[in-house]
Amino acid sequence: QVQLVESGGGLVQAGGSLTLSCAASGSIFSINAMGWYRQAPGKQRELVARITSGGSTNYADSVKGRFTISRNNAKNTVYLQMNSLKPEDTGTYYCNVDVRRVNYWGQGTQVTVSS
Repeated sequence: QVQLVESGGGLVQAGGSLTLSCAASGSIFSINAMGWYRQAPGKQRELVARITSGGSTNYADSVKGRFTISRNNAKNTVYLQMNSLKPEDTGTYYCNVDVRRVNYWGQGTQVTVSS
């Protein structure tokens, strides 16, 4: 089993910044892709950013230029630096990791951006 612990969510004013962290532990032999998804009330969960084991990244169009995903393989941790936050970034952010093609999800951390 793999456990994911997320941290870093909170309340911030529009234009502010937050950094999310997600640490994986447990039966980890190799982590492939790691990513962040978010879900706003009444909406479907959507991909925010994803990073492969080789460091390739992709982002949702809505966050390009504002968010940066990174990972520390030695610590099995993925980060999401979020700058220039907008009210529409509000939602629950979920960490996702692919371990040997099995997807694991974190419990979610709330991000609220006030206008």
